[in-house]
Amino acid sequence: MGSRVELFAAIRRDERVEGLSVRELARRHGVHRRTVRAALTAAEPPPRKAAVRAAPRLDPYKAAVDQMLTADLSAPRKQRHTARRVHARLVEEHGAAGLSYSTVRDWVRVRRAVIDLEAGRRVEVFVAQEHAPGAEAEVDFGEVWVVLAGVKTKCHMFVFRLSHSGKAVHRIYPTQGQEAFLEGHLAAFDAIGGVPTRHIRYDNLTCAVSQVLHQGKDGQGDGRGDQRGGVRGRKENDRWMLFRSHIGFDAFYCQPGIVGAHEKGGVEGEVGRFRRSRLTPMPAVKSLDELNARIIGWEVEDDARRITERLRTVGQDFAAEQPLLAPLPTERFDPGLVLHPRVDRSAMLTVRMARYSVPAHLISRRVRVSLRASELVVFDGRTVVARHERVTTRGGAAIVLDHYLEVFTTKPGALPGSSALAAARRSGAFTAAHDAFWAASRRVNGDSAGTRELVDVLLLHRSMTHDQVVAGIEAALHVGAVTADVVAVEARRHAATVAASEVAGGATAGRHTTTNRGAHPRRGEHHDHHRIVSLTQRRLTDPAAVIAGLPPDLRPIPSLTAYDELLPRRRPLPLGTAEAAAAPAATT
Repeated sequence: MGSRVELFAAIRRDERVEGLSVRELARRHGVHRRTVRAALTAAEPPPRKAAVRAAPRLDPYKAAVDQMLTADLSAPRKQRHTARRVHARLVEEHGAAGLSYSTVRDWVRVRRAVIDLEAGRRVEVFVAQEHAPGAEAEVDFGEVWVVLAGVKTKCHMFVFRLSHSGKAVHRIYPTQGQEAFLEGHLAAFDAIGGVPTRHIRYDNLTCAVSQVLHQGKDGQGDGRGDQRGGVRGRKENDRWMLFRSHIGFDAFYCQPGIVGAHEKGGVEGEVGRFRRSRLTPMPAVKSLDELNARIIGWEVEDDARRITERLRTVGQDFAAEQPLLAPLPTERFDPGLVLHPRVDRSAMLTVRMARYSVPAHLISRRVRVSLRASELVVFDGRTVVARHERVTTRGGAAIVLDHYLEVFTTKPGALPGSSALAAARRSGAFTAAHDAFWAASRRVNGDSAGTRELVDVLLLHRSMTHDQVVAGIEAALHVGAVTADVVAVEARRHAATVAASEVAGGATAGRHTTTNRGAHPRRGEHHDHHRIVSLTQRRLTDPAAVIAGLPPDLRPIPSLTAYDELLPRRRPLPLGTAEAAAAPAATT
């Protein structure tokens, strides 16, 4: 039996030539009368109905798939589940190892349309392009949501992608300002080890372009005509031009708006791919530095992936492309935004509606500030005097206790309730050991003098590490000497002991280790004869313990009997003799 097309052609011929009825045509060709009528109606056979195939393996997981797609309704638009991500989560979280991707893909296609009927997909047409190795790159920002220290926070992902190999660099920043834009470029150039030789493609973001000149009368443009017949010119930001000139690369700006997105489609797709595959669901981290460290590891793993229709992996293509990049300049560019705020009477300066502390001796002076994507650096001349993690919340503050120590020397009563002390406690810089030393010092020396001793101990952090000072505090408390001099000596001894143990191969013979602190020596062992002990401080700190620790006194009780025997027994003199002896003395 031939095809249905042949059958329909034969039926139509017999009806046309012989004029047979529907019944006779059905009897001659052995088909139903409905088939005859369909053949007489149209020469092309109707398509066969697709069989509805059951998916019994998917049935236990349909509720989980619906839950993921329902959650996408309230999720950010660019962080919704794809079918591949749904399949990966079913395998990882629900143990659906035997479930094929095609089954999940077909079900997601059907269920997404049912769950979100009003969400339509625009079909984009892309024209394949060829990019020379090491010549071009693309840059874009993408919004991401991160659970940062327990708070859902909107952040911005900088993405740099080489057009030839597809090698991409991603960094997360709290803002997408110019400082993050420049810092992202520097991180990308360091990661790939060079600079593209032709140009880098951008959209018209404000940190690079201050004005779009469609007629091209002013500014810099690429000289190409757009769809409206004009020449696209750009008036660039001065600092951006300085950065490009310093690094040595050209910029290509796409058409404004959504119509120009296809001109850098590679990085547009990379933003979505990385966000869906690595940042869905929202990552929970303590800091953006922690998240960026994870991203660096994910980028290494992505070197093994293969872009669609390519025979080689991203890492293999990048290995061939990297030697063709232009070298980086030897002098590094400072990506920070330079500002010159004035320090107020609280030793604080205000930058972008956030306050930062500086050393108190800079009060009423203007200082140079480098505002970067993740930190703020304060300079006094060419000397760095303060470095803070950038505060992104409006009205927030970053305070360092060390900046106020000289003030607390003259105003010790201001320390207990100060914001600087509260910030130090929250950050862990002011530990329980500091509190114990402070309490003991105030008990021995009084509130003012005891607080000054604590300030002197805190000043030791400028020349010693945190662990060394804490070890010195604990050793001083152990011997009952609450003075800064004892803490300094003990801290230096601890540092020398640690250094000696590292040289000796990690031996832990020092008495400042956690397991040995406060332990009594065993019989046959000798006490440390170099321990710093102040008997006066120890008696004042805990007199009962001092008395209890004294050895028993086995000497006899003192007596004055022996001294009485030394005195000669005096005889009484006659009265006249005494007067005669006293007369010559009176006359002389």
